[in-house]
Amino acid sequence: MEAGVSYCGRCGHGLVVETVHGKPRPRCPRCGNIVFLDPKLAAVVLIAIDGKLVLVRRANEPALGEWSFPSGYVDRGEAVEDAAVREVREETGLVVEVTRLIGVYSRTGDPIVLAAYAAEVVGGVLQAGEEVSDAALFDPDALPPLPFFHDAGILRAWRDR
Repeated sequence: MEAGVSYCGRCGHGLVVETVHGKPRPRCPRCGNIVFLDPKLAAVVLIAIDGKLVLVRRANEPALGEWSFPSGYVDRGEAVEDAAVREVREETGLVVEVTRLIGVYSRTGDPIVLAAYAAEVVGGVLQAGEEVSDAALFDPDALPPLPFFHDAGILRAWRDR
């Protein structure tokens, strides 16, 4: 069963996959409950300090060991902008203020939706947090290879403003 959903959250019966509203979806044959698997929202943050971008070296999969923008998942009930600020603090030690939405990025078949923001530093000291192995500044014209599908588009949109 997709995403590890095997049992009905209402009655506990085993789910089956049936076409519901034109798509295959987990459905309970006992109580009729339909499970709608929602996308996962992540916040990505671009931060410039003296004309250089903050990147972190990932200490977890996916893209273990690669440099990327600070990012992370939004918790249920958390404002997306608050998640962006929290993730930056956790990964870089920086306290930031979100200044603008760069864009929202998704693609067919990918369960993750990205909300990309620009932010400015209002406190803290750049250092690697628990979920990354390094944090550093890079010239935007000399970035290391970025690992994720939407990174080039996010960077382009950030530069265009």
